[in-house]
Amino acid sequence: MTFLHLMMVSVLSGGLAEVVHDFREKCADIFANGASPTILHGHQYKQICQTFKKKVYYATLYDTDNKIPVYSAYKFVKQMSCKRKHFWCIEPQLDNPEEGPNMVHDRSRQSSHQAVTDDYKHSGFDRGHLAPVYLASSQDCADATFTLTNAAPQNPSFNSGKWRTLEEKISNELTKRCLSKKNTAYIVTGVVPGKNKIKGKVNVPSHFWTAYCCLDHNKECQISRGFIGKNRNLTPKNITVNELQRSLENLYKVKSFQLFSTKAN
Repeated sequence: MTFLHLMMVSVLSGGLAEVVHDFREKCADIFANGASPTILHGHQYKQICQTFKKKVYYATLYDTDNKIPVYSAYKFVKQMSCKRKHFWCIEPQLDNPEEGPNMVHDRSRQSSHQAVTDDYKHSGFDRGHLAPVYLASSQDCADATFTLTNAAPQNPSFNSGKWRTLEEKISNELTKRCLSKKNTAYIVTGVVPGKNKIKGKVNVPSHFWTAYCCLDHNKECQISRGFIGKNRNLTPKNITVNELQRSLENLYKVKSFQLFSTKAN
């Protein structure tokens, strides 16, 4: 076994991404007041507690039909400058529930329940992080984001342009107005399925969206904001969380879509 292979095995052995029946089993503290955003109904929606080296860093609701996440939820803890991994992983439990929870390097694997790296090759789309490296709280947290259950096809100019600018804006806003007061910042980022698919398999989202809520020591939301933009390099709309929720109800065609379990404007 080569040194590189040994190193790869060592890295991946610490990566877990447990598919659970209910987020509350493993990762309730990822969400504001312990309650997840709305969970869409259907056999295709899988709840994943995204874990690395035995620590949960974020949670993902994954759509195995469209092979993209609905959303990833996470806490923003501090501004960091993390390195990016050079490979992506998948979650074997989505294909076989009997598999262990360790995420694995896809290594040109095929899957009927999730996207793999080969799906993105020559597609013209980036693997757009929902829980992003830029807002990661540690290098381990950044490494944990490199699973394809946390990514969706994103227009490259949008990914590195207006969306990247928005991530920086949110980081600065929450650092100044939330973390400085020792409050807790919660973020949910998601996508809306579009009408097209990569290679007839992986849905290309029509929209990317994100929202944050800063909870004080009384578990009340002191500041909040929502953003939504079409999957091209245009500035996302800056709206209230309530307005974003109403937009998502229309786009997902559901009666109610709640982002945070606390009152957010």
